[in-house]
Amino acid sequence: MHKHHSALGLASSLKPVQPVTLLRPHAAARAARFFVEKFQGRSMYAVKANPSPDLIQILWENGITQFDVASIAEVRLVAGIAPDAKLCFMHPVKAEEAIAEAYFDYGVRTFSLDSLEELDKIVRATKGATDLTLCVRLRVSSEMSKLSLASKFGVELADAKELLLRTRQVADALGICFHVGSQAMSPSAYVQAMEKVRAAIVSAAVTVDVIDVGGGFPSVYPGMEPPALEAYFNAIHQAFESLPVSYSSELWCEPGRALCAEYASLLVRVERRRGDELYINDGAYGALFDAAHVGWRFPVQLLRDGEPRIRDTGFSFYGPTCDDMDRMAGPFVLPGDVNVGDYIEIGMLGAYGCAMRTGFNGFTAGERVIMTDEPMASLYIDDDTQRETVSHNVITL
Repeated sequence: MHKHHSALGLASSLKPVQPVTLLRPHAAARAARFFVEKFQGRSMYAVKANPSPDLIQILWENGITQFDVASIAEVRLVAGIAPDAKLCFMHPVKAEEAIAEAYFDYGVRTFSLDSLEELDKIVRATKGATDLTLCVRLRVSSEMSKLSLASKFGVELADAKELLLRTRQVADALGICFHVGSQAMSPSAYVQAMEKVRAAIVSAAVTVDVIDVGGGFPSVYPGMEPPALEAYFNAIHQAFESLPVSYSSELWCEPGRALCAEYASLLVRVERRRGDELYINDGAYGALFDAAHVGWRFPVQLLRDGEPRIRDTGFSFYGPTCDDMDRMAGPFVLPGDVNVGDYIEIGMLGAYGCAMRTGFNGFTAGERVIMTDEPMASLYIDDDTQRETVSHNVITL
């Protein structure tokens, strides 16, 4: 894999025809160390955010030793890369065969559930194992997050008592987990969720060994500038300390986006301009799924020598396929004179961008290049150490 020090230099020297994924291993390593050092509990990576073997290895080498896996394929993947890692099967609805394979073949002992049916399934699949950590997923609000995860999974508070009691009877360790939604914009989301956890514990009067606050830790995007991550960590820890749990109870979290968003960006080329619409060589069926289907705005930079010659304009993007749905509405703000043949870097695509890519219409991922510069935005470095940028969204050397 090639190495380069700047996206502009890469575009100028290679003039790639296909989109290029720009990888920043140092950014992922920095994020991992940040969580390991500052979160007052155990951090486990949510593999679904980006299942790249290279990324998993980087996180493992930088202190992330526990992984949130949501399928048997993710179990096999992580076990093959980091065989000593602790794997937690945190999908609340699993195939019985997947549970059995995870338990007997890969040593998985932690499973989540949100129903009595799933509890019975886990007991059957593990043949009545007595060494299980079972985490009951509680439904909580996603109102403070940009993407909701409140409707598909989670037992309602009113129904949690029976499930907690039944789970306590068969679990070696009992946990309660929840998910406040993706890209939580306020630490209060976790505090409110913890109040539901408190109510569930008091109602069931059970001993709880694990509190897992799930994912939702944000990254930074245009129009979505969250508070510092330390504010989330402090709020979570204070709420945890006030819960009626034993002194030996553990605090867990499941960061996905926050660990990998800064890991990758995308270099694309403009193939056509039609007014304020740019046709680029990646799109909704590639790394820009979220930009197309949930209206996510990613940071963009025009890669060009010199100052911009015209004021900024809000553009929409069309991807390379024949599908009308291959459209990213934006607006993506770029100098108004952007044109065919120009290169654009689209940032913060390490989370979900690579994971959602397909080969539809024959358009697949291009080359991957390791970068030594900084990501387009970061929650882990100070503003004065950001990479060299000039206003008007143009990168210059």
